[in-house]
Amino acid sequence: MPKMKTHRGSAKRFSLTGTGKLKRNKAGKQHILTKKRTKRKRPLRQSELVSDADVSRVKRSLPYL
Repeated sequence: MPKMKTHRGSAKRFSLTGTGKLKRNKAGKQHILTKKRTKRKRPLRQSELVSDADVSRVKRSLPYL
């Protein structure tokens, strides 16, 4: 059977933590930031774990992660 291909878009967006959970960045921090208050932008800097409902879908696109 041939090797599976990694979805390159997913590989750039998700990473694995030390305990094997999937980490992602929060949305809404790319552009149109002038109208957003600092209080709203500050929590967007932290990364977050992928929800349990989406883990299997993300792992399917990253077979070697």
